[in-house]
Amino acid sequence: MSWGTELWDQFENLDKHTQWGIDFLERYAKFVKERLDIEQNYAKQLRNLVKKYCPKRSKDEEPRFTSCLSFYSILNELNDYAGQREVVAEDMAHKVYGELMRYSQDLKAERKHHLQEGRKAQQYLDHCWKQMDNSKRKFERECKEAEKSQVTYDRLDNDINATKSEVEKAKAQFYLRTHMADESKNEYAAQLQNFNAEQWKHFNNAIPHIFKNLQDMDERRTVKLGETYRSFAEAERRVIPIISKCLEGMVSAAKAVDERRDSSIVVESFKSGFDPPGDFPFEDFSQNLSRTGSDGTISNTPKADRDGAPAPRSDPKHPMSRTKNKLWLFGKKPKAPSLEDFSHLPPEQRRKRLQQRIDELSKELQKEMDQRDALNKMKDVYEKNPQMGDPSSLQPKISETICNMEKLRSEIHKNETWLSEVEGKQSSRGDRRHSADNHHHTPQGRESPEGSYTDDTSQEHQTPHHRSSPPQPGHPNPDPHEFDDEFDDDDPLPVIGHCKALYSFDGQNEGTLVMAEDEVLYIIEQDKGDGWTRARKQSGEEGYVPTSYVEITLEKNSKGAVTYI
Repeated sequence: MSWGTELWDQFENLDKHTQWGIDFLERYAKFVKERLDIEQNYAKQLRNLVKKYCPKRSKDEEPRFTSCLSFYSILNELNDYAGQREVVAEDMAHKVYGELMRYSQDLKAERKHHLQEGRKAQQYLDHCWKQMDNSKRKFERECKEAEKSQVTYDRLDNDINATKSEVEKAKAQFYLRTHMADESKNEYAAQLQNFNAEQWKHFNNAIPHIFKNLQDMDERRTVKLGETYRSFAEAERRVIPIISKCLEGMVSAAKAVDERRDSSIVVESFKSGFDPPGDFPFEDFSQNLSRTGSDGTISNTPKADRDGAPAPRSDPKHPMSRTKNKLWLFGKKPKAPSLEDFSHLPPEQRRKRLQQRIDELSKELQKEMDQRDALNKMKDVYEKNPQMGDPSSLQPKISETICNMEKLRSEIHKNETWLSEVEGKQSSRGDRRHSADNHHHTPQGRESPEGSYTDDTSQEHQTPHHRSSPPQPGHPNPDPHEFDDEFDDDDPLPVIGHCKALYSFDGQNEGTLVMAEDEVLYIIEQDKGDGWTRARKQSGEEGYVPTSYVEITLEKNSKGAVTYI
Protein backbone atom coordinates (compact mmCIF):
# COMPACT_ATOMS: atom_id res chain seq x y z
CA MET A 1 0.00 0.00 0.00
CA SER A 2 1.17 3.49 -0.86
CA TRP A 3 1.36 6.24 1.71
CA GLY A 4 0.85 8.89 -1.00
CA THR A 5 -2.63 7.70 -1.97
CA GLU A 6 -3.86 6.36 1.35
CA LEU A 7 -2.36 8.90 3.75
CA TRP A 8 -2.46 12.07 1.61
CA ASP A 9 -3.86 14.11 4.51
CA GLN A 10 -1.70 12.61 7.32
CA PHE A 11 1.49 14.62 6.98
CA GLU A 12 1.77 15.37 10.72
CA ASN A 13 1.20 11.75 11.71
CA LEU A 14 3.84 10.56 9.22
CA ASP A 15 6.21 13.13 10.68
CA LYS A 16 5.68 11.59 14.13
CA HIS A 17 5.90 8.01 12.83
CA THR A 18 9.22 8.46 11.04
CA GLN A 19 10.66 10.12 14.15
CA TRP A 20 9.48 7.15 16.25
CA GLY A 21 11.17 4.76 13.79
CA ILE A 22 14.54 6.48 14.22
CA ASP A 23 14.10 6.55 18.00
CA PHE A 24 13.34 2.81 18.01
CA LEU A 25 16.43 2.08 15.90
CA GLU A 26 18.63 4.02 18.33
CA ARG A 27 17.01 2.24 21.26
CA TYR A 28 17.97 -1.11 19.74
CA ALA A 29 21.49 0.21 19.15
CA LYS A 30 21.70 1.09 22.85
CA PHE A 31 20.58 -2.45 23.72
CA VAL A 32 23.37 -3.89 21.53
CA LYS A 33 25.91 -1.59 23.21
CA GLU A 34 24.94 -2.83 26.66
CA ARG A 35 25.00 -6.44 25.41
CA LEU A 36 28.53 -6.16 24.03
CA ASP A 37 29.66 -4.46 27.26
CA ILE A 38 28.46 -7.56 29.12
CA GLU A 39 30.48 -9.75 26.72
CA GLN A 40 33.61 -7.65 27.21
CA ASN A 41 33.30 -7.72 31.00
CA TYR A 42 32.64 -11.47 30.93
CA ALA A 43 35.73 -12.10 28.81
CA LYS A 44 37.81 -9.86 31.08
CA GLN A 45 36.65 -11.70 34.19
CA LEU A 46 37.42 -15.06 32.58
CA ARG A 47 40.94 -13.95 31.67
CA ASN A 48 41.53 -12.66 35.20
CA LEU A 49 40.28 -15.99 36.57
CA VAL A 50 42.67 -17.93 34.32
CA LYS A 51 45.56 -15.65 35.30
CA LYS A 52 44.74 -16.11 38.98
CA TYR A 53 44.91 -19.91 38.82
CA CYS A 54 47.82 -20.27 36.39
CA PRO A 55 50.96 -21.71 38.00
CA LYS A 56 53.36 -19.12 39.38
CA ARG A 57 56.03 -21.55 40.57
CA SER A 58 59.36 -22.08 38.92
CA LYS A 59 59.81 -24.93 36.48
CA ASP A 60 61.55 -27.10 39.08
CA GLU A 61 58.51 -26.89 41.34
CA GLU A 62 55.85 -27.45 38.70
CA PRO A 63 53.56 -30.41 39.32
CA ARG A 64 54.01 -33.11 36.72
CA PHE A 65 50.89 -35.05 37.58
CA THR A 66 48.36 -35.64 34.82
CA SER A 67 45.61 -34.15 36.99
CA CYS A 68 47.61 -30.90 37.26
CA LEU A 69 48.52 -30.82 33.58
CA SER A 70 44.89 -31.43 32.63
CA PHE A 71 43.80 -28.55 34.85
CA TYR A 72 46.32 -26.23 33.19
CA SER A 73 45.05 -27.44 29.82
CA ILE A 74 41.52 -26.53 30.90
CA LEU A 75 42.77 -23.09 31.90
CA ASN A 76 44.26 -22.64 28.43
CA GLU A 77 41.01 -23.70 26.79
CA LEU A 78 39.09 -21.31 29.03
CA ASN A 79 41.45 -18.53 28.01
CA ASP A 80 40.71 -19.32 24.36
CA TYR A 81 37.01 -19.36 25.21
CA ALA A 82 37.37 -15.86 26.70
CA GLY A 83 38.99 -14.78 23.45
CA GLN A 84 35.92 -15.95 21.53
CA ARG A 85 33.67 -13.90 23.82
CA GLU A 86 35.83 -10.90 22.91
CA VAL A 87 35.31 -11.74 19.22
CA VAL A 88 31.54 -11.73 19.81
CA ALA A 89 31.75 -8.31 21.45
CA GLU A 90 33.94 -6.96 18.65
CA ASP A 91 31.55 -8.19 15.94
CA MET A 92 28.60 -6.64 17.75
CA ALA A 93 30.47 -3.38 18.13
CA HIS A 94 31.42 -3.05 14.45
CA LYS A 95 28.75 -4.96 12.49
CA VAL A 96 25.71 -4.09 14.61
CA TYR A 97 26.17 -1.11 16.94
CA GLY A 98 28.53 0.90 14.73
CA GLU A 99 26.46 0.17 11.62
CA LEU A 100 23.23 1.21 13.37
CA MET A 101 24.65 4.51 14.61
CA ARG A 102 25.96 5.42 11.14
CA TYR A 103 22.64 4.46 9.57
CA SER A 104 20.74 6.48 12.16
CA GLN A 105 22.62 9.64 11.18
CA ASP A 106 21.85 9.03 7.51
CA LEU A 107 18.16 8.46 8.29
CA LYS A 108 17.92 11.70 10.24
CA ALA A 109 19.38 13.70 7.37
CA GLU A 110 17.15 12.00 4.78
CA ARG A 111 14.00 12.45 6.88
CA LYS A 112 14.75 16.12 7.40
CA HIS A 113 15.13 16.62 3.65
CA HIS A 114 11.82 14.92 2.79
CA LEU A 115 9.88 16.78 5.47
CA GLN A 116 11.32 20.09 4.31
CA GLU A 117 10.13 19.34 0.77
CA GLY A 118 6.66 18.49 2.09
CA ARG A 119 6.46 21.71 4.08
CA LYS A 120 7.60 23.75 1.08
CA ALA A 121 4.90 22.18 -1.09
CA GLN A 122 2.29 22.87 1.58
CA GLN A 123 3.47 26.47 1.94
CA TYR A 124 3.24 27.03 -1.83
CA LEU A 125 -0.30 25.61 -1.90
CA ASP A 126 -1.25 27.88 1.00
CA HIS A 127 0.15 30.87 -0.92
CA CYS A 128 -1.97 30.00 -3.97
CA TRP A 129 -5.03 29.65 -1.77
CA LYS A 130 -4.45 33.09 -0.22
CA GLN A 131 -4.15 34.70 -3.66
CA MET A 132 -7.39 33.05 -4.76
CA ASP A 133 -9.13 34.04 -1.52
CA ASN A 134 -7.99 37.67 -1.85
CA SER A 135 -9.28 37.89 -5.41
CA LYS A 136 -12.57 36.36 -4.27
CA ARG A 137 -12.98 38.92 -1.50
CA LYS A 138 -12.12 41.76 -3.89
CA PHE A 139 -14.71 40.51 -6.37
CA GLU A 140 -17.28 40.42 -3.59
CA ARG A 141 -16.49 43.99 -2.54
CA GLU A 142 -16.63 45.32 -6.07
CA CYS A 143 -20.01 43.70 -6.67
CA LYS A 144 -21.41 45.30 -3.53
CA GLU A 145 -20.06 48.72 -4.57
CA ALA A 146 -21.56 48.27 -8.05
CA GLU A 147 -24.94 47.45 -6.50
CA LYS A 148 -24.80 50.60 -4.35
CA SER A 149 -23.91 52.80 -7.33
CA GLN A 150 -26.80 51.23 -9.28
CA VAL A 151 -29.25 52.04 -6.49
CA THR A 152 -27.98 55.65 -6.36
CA TYR A 153 -28.27 56.03 -10.13
CA ASP A 154 -31.82 54.62 -10.19
CA ARG A 155 -32.88 56.92 -7.35
CA LEU A 156 -31.55 60.10 -9.02
CA ASP A 157 -32.86 59.08 -12.41
CA ASN A 158 -36.38 58.82 -11.01
CA ASP A 159 -36.09 61.98 -8.90
CA ILE A 160 -37.65 64.97 -10.76
CA ASN A 161 -35.77 67.37 -8.56
CA ALA A 162 -32.36 65.96 -9.46
CA THR A 163 -30.31 67.91 -11.90
CA LYS A 164 -29.05 66.43 -15.11
CA SER A 165 -25.46 66.71 -14.01
CA GLU A 166 -26.14 64.72 -10.85
CA VAL A 167 -27.84 62.01 -12.86
CA GLU A 168 -24.96 61.85 -15.34
CA LYS A 169 -22.45 61.69 -12.52
CA ALA A 170 -24.33 58.85 -10.83
CA LYS A 171 -24.58 57.05 -14.13
CA ALA A 172 -20.82 57.34 -14.76
CA GLN A 173 -20.12 56.06 -11.25
CA PHE A 174 -22.44 53.11 -11.83
CA TYR A 175 -20.69 52.20 -15.11
CA LEU A 176 -17.26 52.48 -13.40
CA ARG A 177 -18.22 50.20 -10.51
CA THR A 178 -19.76 47.69 -12.86
CA HIS A 179 -16.56 47.63 -14.94
CA MET A 180 -14.38 47.14 -11.82
CA ALA A 181 -16.67 44.32 -10.68
CA ASP A 182 -16.24 42.59 -14.03
CA GLU A 183 -12.43 42.88 -13.78
CA SER A 184 -12.48 41.48 -10.22
CA LYS A 185 -14.65 38.65 -11.44
CA ASN A 186 -12.14 37.77 -14.17
CA GLU A 187 -9.19 37.93 -11.73
CA TYR A 188 -11.01 35.76 -9.20
CA ALA A 189 -11.80 33.20 -11.89
CA ALA A 190 -8.16 33.08 -12.98
CA GLN A 191 -6.87 32.73 -9.40
CA LEU A 192 -9.45 30.04 -8.68
CA GLN A 193 -8.40 28.09 -11.78
CA ASN A 194 -4.72 28.42 -10.82
CA PHE A 195 -5.35 27.27 -7.24
CA ASN A 196 -7.32 24.26 -8.37
CA ALA A 197 -4.53 23.28 -10.73
CA GLU A 198 -1.86 23.68 -8.01
CA GLN A 199 -3.99 21.80 -5.51
CA TRP A 200 -4.38 18.90 -7.95
CA LYS A 201 -0.60 18.78 -8.54
CA HIS A 202 -0.01 19.03 -4.78
CA PHE A 203 -2.19 16.05 -3.87
CA ASN A 204 -1.56 13.99 -6.99
CA ASN A 205 2.14 14.62 -7.66
CA ALA A 206 4.10 16.46 -4.96
CA ILE A 207 2.67 14.86 -1.82
CA PRO A 208 2.61 11.27 -3.23
CA HIS A 209 6.24 11.67 -4.33
CA ILE A 210 7.34 12.98 -0.93
CA PHE A 211 5.33 10.38 0.99
CA LYS A 212 6.72 7.63 -1.23
CA ASN A 213 10.26 8.74 -0.32
CA LEU A 214 9.31 8.69 3.36
CA GLN A 215 7.77 5.23 2.91
CA ASP A 216 10.92 3.94 1.18
CA MET A 217 13.05 5.39 3.95
CA ASP A 218 10.93 3.78 6.66
CA GLU A 219 10.93 0.41 4.88
CA ARG A 220 14.71 0.54 4.49
CA ARG A 221 14.94 1.25 8.22
CA THR A 222 12.84 -1.85 8.89
CA VAL A 223 15.03 -3.96 6.58
CA LYS A 224 18.18 -2.65 8.28
CA LEU A 225 16.79 -3.63 11.66
CA GLY A 226 16.11 -7.13 10.36
CA GLU A 227 19.66 -7.39 9.00
CA THR A 228 21.18 -6.24 12.29
CA TYR A 229 18.97 -8.69 14.20
CA ARG A 230 20.54 -11.40 12.07
CA SER A 231 24.05 -10.00 12.53
CA PHE A 232 23.43 -9.95 16.28
CA ALA A 233 22.73 -13.69 16.21
CA GLU A 234 25.49 -14.45 13.68
CA ALA A 235 28.10 -12.83 15.93
CA GLU A 236 27.31 -15.53 18.49
CA ARG A 237 26.82 -18.39 16.04
CA ARG A 238 30.13 -17.79 14.24
CA VAL A 239 32.15 -18.64 17.34
CA ILE A 240 30.14 -21.73 18.32
CA PRO A 241 32.45 -24.16 16.40
CA ILE A 242 35.54 -22.74 18.12
CA ILE A 243 33.81 -22.72 21.49
CA SER A 244 32.87 -26.36 20.88
CA LYS A 245 36.54 -27.15 20.23
CA CYS A 246 37.46 -25.43 23.51
CA LEU A 247 34.92 -27.58 25.34
CA GLU A 248 36.17 -30.67 23.52
CA GLY A 249 39.67 -29.76 24.64
CA MET A 250 38.45 -29.61 28.24
CA VAL A 251 36.86 -33.05 27.86
CA SER A 252 40.08 -34.41 26.34
CA ALA A 253 42.02 -32.94 29.27
CA ALA A 254 39.65 -34.73 31.64
CA LYS A 255 40.20 -38.01 29.80
CA ALA A 256 43.98 -37.51 29.98
CA VAL A 257 43.95 -37.80 33.78
CA ASP A 258 45.82 -41.05 34.52
CA GLU A 259 45.93 -42.16 38.13
CA ARG A 260 48.51 -44.88 37.45
CA ARG A 261 50.86 -42.44 35.77
CA ASP A 262 50.48 -40.01 38.66
CA SER A 263 51.30 -42.82 41.09
CA SER A 264 54.40 -43.75 39.07
CA ILE A 265 55.48 -40.09 39.10
CA VAL A 266 55.24 -40.09 42.89
CA VAL A 267 57.41 -43.21 42.97
CA GLU A 268 59.97 -41.76 40.56
CA SER A 269 60.02 -38.44 42.42
CA PHE A 270 60.78 -39.84 45.86
CA LYS A 271 62.45 -43.21 45.46
CA SER A 272 66.06 -43.26 46.69
CA GLY A 273 67.41 -46.22 44.73
CA PHE A 274 68.50 -48.02 47.90
CA ASP A 275 67.51 -51.61 48.65
CA PRO A 276 65.10 -52.16 51.55
CA PRO A 277 66.86 -52.98 54.82
CA GLY A 278 67.65 -56.67 55.30
CA ASP A 279 66.82 -58.92 58.25
CA PHE A 280 68.67 -58.29 61.49
CA PRO A 281 71.07 -61.20 62.17
CA PHE A 282 70.71 -63.32 65.27
CA GLU A 283 73.50 -62.53 67.74
CA ASP A 284 74.19 -65.47 69.98
CA PHE A 285 75.70 -64.36 73.31
CA SER A 286 75.50 -67.87 74.80
CA GLN A 287 78.30 -69.35 72.74
CA ASN A 288 80.72 -69.16 75.68
CA LEU A 289 78.35 -71.09 77.95
CA SER A 290 78.85 -74.86 78.31
CA ARG A 291 75.57 -76.74 78.37
CA THR A 292 74.72 -80.41 78.79
CA GLY A 293 73.01 -81.62 75.73
CA SER A 294 69.47 -82.69 76.37
CA ASP A 295 66.23 -82.73 74.51
CA GLY A 296 64.88 -79.92 76.68
CA THR A 297 67.74 -77.50 76.18
CA ILE A 298 67.86 -74.80 73.59
CA SER A 299 70.38 -75.42 70.89
CA ASN A 300 72.94 -72.72 70.36
CA THR A 301 72.45 -73.18 66.68
CA PRO A 302 70.01 -70.80 65.02
CA LYS A 303 66.90 -72.30 63.52
CA ALA A 304 68.12 -71.60 60.08
CA ASP A 305 71.20 -73.75 60.78
CA ARG A 306 69.06 -76.55 62.05
CA ASP A 307 66.99 -76.50 58.93
CA GLY A 308 70.08 -76.67 56.82
CA ALA A 309 69.90 -73.12 55.44
CA PRO A 310 72.75 -70.73 56.08
CA ALA A 311 72.04 -68.01 58.60
CA PRO A 312 72.81 -64.40 57.80
CA ARG A 313 76.26 -63.43 58.84
CA SER A 314 77.10 -60.17 60.43
CA ASP A 315 80.18 -58.11 60.52
CA PRO A 316 81.64 -58.56 64.03
CA LYS A 317 83.13 -55.09 63.96
CA HIS A 318 80.10 -53.26 62.63
CA PRO A 319 77.12 -55.49 63.19
CA MET A 320 74.58 -52.78 62.32
CA SER A 321 76.61 -50.70 59.91
CA ARG A 322 74.65 -51.74 56.81
CA THR A 323 71.28 -51.18 58.38
CA LYS A 324 72.02 -47.91 60.14
CA ASN A 325 72.97 -46.33 56.87
CA LYS A 326 69.40 -46.85 55.66
CA LEU A 327 67.43 -46.03 58.76
CA TRP A 328 67.00 -42.41 57.56
CA LEU A 329 64.49 -43.67 55.03
CA PHE A 330 62.01 -44.10 57.89
CA GLY A 331 63.01 -41.11 59.92
CA LYS A 332 64.51 -37.70 59.36
CA LYS A 333 66.91 -37.56 56.46
CA PRO A 334 70.40 -36.48 57.57
CA LYS A 335 71.53 -33.14 56.23
CA ALA A 336 74.35 -33.29 53.73
CA PRO A 337 76.26 -30.54 51.99
CA SER A 338 75.09 -29.70 48.45
CA LEU A 339 77.78 -30.89 46.04
CA GLU A 340 78.19 -30.01 42.39
CA ASP A 341 77.87 -33.65 41.27
CA PHE A 342 74.91 -34.24 43.66
CA SER A 343 76.80 -37.10 45.29
CA HIS A 344 75.06 -36.25 48.57
CA LEU A 345 71.75 -37.44 47.10
CA PRO A 346 70.44 -41.01 46.80
CA PRO A 347 71.33 -42.66 43.46
CA GLU A 348 67.96 -42.25 41.75
CA GLN A 349 67.52 -38.66 42.86
CA ARG A 350 71.09 -37.90 41.85
CA ARG A 351 70.47 -39.33 38.38
CA LYS A 352 67.37 -37.22 37.91
CA ARG A 353 69.09 -34.03 39.03
CA LEU A 354 72.04 -34.67 36.71
CA GLN A 355 69.72 -35.37 33.79
CA GLN A 356 67.80 -32.18 34.54
CA ARG A 357 71.01 -30.14 34.63
CA ILE A 358 72.15 -31.66 31.31
CA ASP A 359 68.84 -30.66 29.71
CA GLU A 360 69.16 -27.08 31.01
CA LEU A 361 72.74 -26.78 29.80
CA SER A 362 71.74 -28.20 26.40
CA LYS A 363 69.05 -25.52 26.05
CA GLU A 364 71.56 -22.82 26.93
CA LEU A 365 73.97 -24.29 24.40
CA GLN A 366 71.28 -24.21 21.72
CA LYS A 367 70.60 -20.54 22.49
CA GLU A 368 74.30 -19.71 22.14
CA MET A 369 74.42 -21.61 18.84
CA ASP A 370 71.42 -19.71 17.55
CA GLN A 371 73.04 -16.44 18.58
CA ARG A 372 76.26 -17.41 16.83
CA ASP A 373 74.36 -18.24 13.64
CA ALA A 374 72.50 -14.93 13.79
CA LEU A 375 75.74 -12.99 14.26
CA ASN A 376 77.36 -14.81 11.35
CA LYS A 377 74.37 -14.00 9.14
CA MET A 378 74.54 -10.36 10.16
CA LYS A 379 78.26 -10.37 9.44
CA ASP A 380 77.55 -11.69 5.96
CA VAL A 381 75.00 -8.91 5.48
CA TYR A 382 77.58 -6.31 6.50
CA GLU A 383 80.19 -7.82 4.17
CA LYS A 384 77.75 -7.68 1.25
CA ASN A 385 76.40 -4.26 2.21
CA PRO A 386 79.20 -2.25 3.91
CA GLN A 387 76.94 0.77 4.26
CA MET A 388 74.83 -1.09 6.83
CA GLY A 389 77.68 -1.68 9.29
CA ASP A 390 81.21 -2.81 9.98
CA PRO A 391 81.65 -6.64 9.91
CA SER A 392 84.62 -6.46 12.28
CA SER A 393 82.44 -4.89 14.97
CA LEU A 394 80.64 -8.23 15.38
CA GLN A 395 83.78 -10.33 15.86
CA PRO A 396 84.13 -9.74 19.66
CA LYS A 397 80.56 -10.86 20.22
CA ILE A 398 81.05 -13.91 17.98
CA SER A 399 84.21 -14.87 19.89
CA GLU A 400 82.42 -14.45 23.21
CA THR A 401 79.56 -16.66 22.00
CA ILE A 402 81.97 -19.40 20.84
CA CYS A 403 83.75 -19.26 24.21
CA ASN A 404 80.42 -19.67 26.02
CA MET A 405 79.60 -22.63 23.78
CA GLU A 406 82.86 -24.36 24.70
CA LYS A 407 82.23 -23.82 28.41
CA LEU A 408 78.73 -25.24 28.11
CA ARG A 409 79.96 -28.28 26.17
CA SER A 410 82.55 -28.90 28.88
CA GLU A 411 79.88 -28.67 31.58
CA ILE A 412 77.59 -31.02 29.65
CA HIS A 413 80.42 -33.56 29.22
CA LYS A 414 81.24 -33.42 32.91
CA ASN A 415 77.65 -33.98 33.95
CA GLU A 416 77.23 -36.76 31.39
CA THR A 417 80.24 -38.51 32.92
CA TRP A 418 78.64 -38.33 36.37
CA LEU A 419 75.33 -39.51 34.93
CA SER A 420 76.97 -42.48 33.23
CA GLU A 421 78.69 -43.35 36.53
CA VAL A 422 75.37 -43.31 38.40
CA GLU A 423 73.54 -45.34 35.77
CA GLY A 424 76.43 -47.80 35.57
CA LYS A 425 76.26 -48.38 39.35
CA GLN A 426 72.53 -48.87 39.21
CA SER A 427 72.94 -51.35 36.37
CA SER A 428 75.61 -53.31 38.28
CA ARG A 429 73.47 -53.41 41.40
CA GLY A 430 70.55 -54.66 39.37
CA ASP A 431 72.67 -57.43 37.89
CA ARG A 432 73.84 -58.49 41.35
CA ARG A 433 70.31 -58.62 42.66
CA HIS A 434 69.28 -60.67 39.64
CA SER A 435 72.07 -63.22 40.14
CA ALA A 436 71.48 -63.45 43.88
CA ASP A 437 67.75 -64.01 43.70
CA ASN A 438 66.12 -65.29 40.54
CA HIS A 439 62.69 -64.45 41.91
CA HIS A 440 63.40 -60.70 42.12
CA HIS A 441 63.64 -59.29 38.61
CA THR A 442 65.17 -55.92 37.91
CA PRO A 443 62.54 -53.37 36.84
CA GLN A 444 62.57 -52.60 33.17
CA GLY A 445 64.72 -49.62 32.31
CA ARG A 446 67.10 -49.97 35.28
CA GLU A 447 69.61 -52.49 33.95
CA SER A 448 71.56 -50.13 31.66
CA PRO A 449 72.03 -46.42 31.04
CA GLU A 450 70.28 -46.73 27.68
CA GLY A 451 67.22 -48.22 29.30
CA SER A 452 67.17 -45.97 32.34
CA TYR A 453 64.05 -44.00 33.05
CA THR A 454 64.45 -40.46 31.92
CA ASP A 455 62.62 -37.87 33.93
CA ASP A 456 63.48 -34.78 31.92
CA THR A 457 61.19 -31.84 31.55
CA SER A 458 60.11 -32.69 28.05
CA GLN A 459 58.95 -36.13 29.26
CA GLU A 460 57.19 -34.66 32.24
CA HIS A 461 55.18 -32.15 30.29
CA GLN A 462 53.88 -34.32 27.51
CA THR A 463 50.47 -35.95 27.64
CA PRO A 464 50.16 -39.74 28.03
CA HIS A 465 49.09 -40.03 24.38
CA HIS A 466 52.31 -38.50 23.02
CA ARG A 467 55.15 -40.34 24.72
CA SER A 468 58.53 -40.43 23.00
CA SER A 469 61.54 -42.62 23.65
CA PRO A 470 63.96 -41.43 26.36
CA PRO A 471 66.82 -39.31 25.00
CA GLN A 472 70.39 -40.54 25.28
CA PRO A 473 72.64 -38.80 27.83
CA GLY A 474 74.24 -35.72 26.35
CA HIS A 475 71.84 -35.62 23.41
CA PRO A 476 68.73 -33.80 24.64
CA ASN A 477 65.72 -34.33 22.45
CA PRO A 478 62.99 -32.02 23.71
CA ASP A 479 59.51 -33.09 22.73
CA PRO A 480 58.02 -30.67 20.18
CA HIS A 481 54.57 -31.38 21.62
CA GLU A 482 55.40 -29.79 24.91
CA PHE A 483 52.38 -29.21 27.11
CA ASP A 484 52.23 -25.47 26.86
CA ASP A 485 54.48 -22.58 25.95
CA GLU A 486 53.51 -21.07 29.26
CA PHE A 487 55.76 -23.56 31.04
CA ASP A 488 58.78 -22.93 28.83
CA ASP A 489 61.72 -21.01 30.23
CA ASP A 490 62.68 -19.77 26.77
CA ASP A 491 60.48 -16.69 27.00
CA PRO A 492 60.51 -14.05 24.23
CA LEU A 493 62.53 -10.92 24.81
CA PRO A 494 60.56 -8.23 26.66
CA VAL A 495 59.30 -5.19 24.79
CA ILE A 496 61.29 -2.06 25.71
CA GLY A 497 59.54 0.37 23.38
CA HIS A 498 58.03 0.78 19.93
CA CYS A 499 58.99 2.36 16.64
CA LYS A 500 57.36 3.68 13.47
CA ALA A 501 58.84 2.88 10.07
CA LEU A 502 59.86 6.07 8.22
CA TYR A 503 60.62 4.11 5.06
CA SER A 504 59.83 0.65 3.75
CA PHE A 505 62.51 -2.05 4.07
CA ASP A 506 62.55 -5.23 1.95
CA GLY A 507 64.59 -7.35 4.41
CA GLN A 508 65.99 -9.66 1.72
CA ASN A 509 68.94 -10.82 3.84
CA GLU A 510 68.54 -13.47 6.52
CA GLY A 511 68.03 -12.17 10.03
CA THR A 512 66.40 -8.95 8.84
CA LEU A 513 62.72 -8.03 9.10
CA VAL A 514 60.48 -6.80 6.29
CA MET A 515 58.56 -3.64 7.18
CA ALA A 516 56.24 -1.25 5.37
CA GLU A 517 56.24 2.51 5.61
CA ASP A 518 54.36 3.84 8.70
CA GLU A 519 54.21 0.30 10.17
CA VAL A 520 54.45 0.19 13.98
CA LEU A 521 56.82 -2.43 15.50
CA TYR A 522 57.85 -3.42 19.02
CA ILE A 523 61.47 -2.79 20.10
CA ILE A 524 63.01 -5.75 21.93
CA GLU A 525 66.72 -4.85 21.66
CA GLN A 526 68.38 -1.45 21.20
CA ASP A 527 71.00 -0.54 18.65
CA LYS A 528 74.39 -1.74 19.94
CA GLY A 529 76.26 0.75 17.79
CA ASP A 530 76.15 -1.29 14.57
CA GLY A 531 73.22 0.59 13.00
CA TRP A 532 70.65 -2.19 13.55
CA THR A 533 67.73 -2.47 15.96
CA ARG A 534 66.00 -5.72 16.84
CA ALA A 535 62.22 -5.48 16.50
CA ARG A 536 59.14 -7.66 16.60
CA LYS A 537 55.99 -7.42 14.51
CA GLN A 538 52.56 -7.69 16.07
CA SER A 539 52.32 -11.13 14.48
CA GLY A 540 55.33 -12.25 16.56
CA GLU A 541 57.94 -12.28 13.76
CA GLU A 542 61.33 -10.94 14.91
CA GLY A 543 64.38 -9.60 13.12
CA TYR A 544 66.73 -6.63 12.62
CA VAL A 545 65.79 -3.36 10.91
CA PRO A 546 68.04 -0.36 10.07
CA THR A 547 67.98 2.12 12.95
CA SER A 548 67.96 5.06 10.55
CA TYR A 549 64.78 3.76 8.93
CA VAL A 550 62.62 3.98 12.08
CA GLU A 551 61.50 6.53 14.65
CA ILE A 552 62.03 4.92 18.08
CA THR A 553 60.15 5.58 21.31
CA LEU A 554 61.48 3.72 24.37
CA GLU A 555 59.33 2.91 27.39
CA LYS A 556 60.47 4.21 30.77
CA ASN A 557 59.33 1.13 32.71
CA SER A 558 58.95 -1.91 30.48
CA LYS A 559 58.31 -5.24 32.17
CA GLY A 560 58.01 -8.51 30.31
CA ALA A 561 57.02 -9.30 26.82
CA VAL A 562 53.80 -8.51 25.08
CA THR A 563 51.31 -11.35 25.04
CA TYR A 564 49.80 -12.18 21.61
CA ILE A 565 46.40 -13.51 21.34
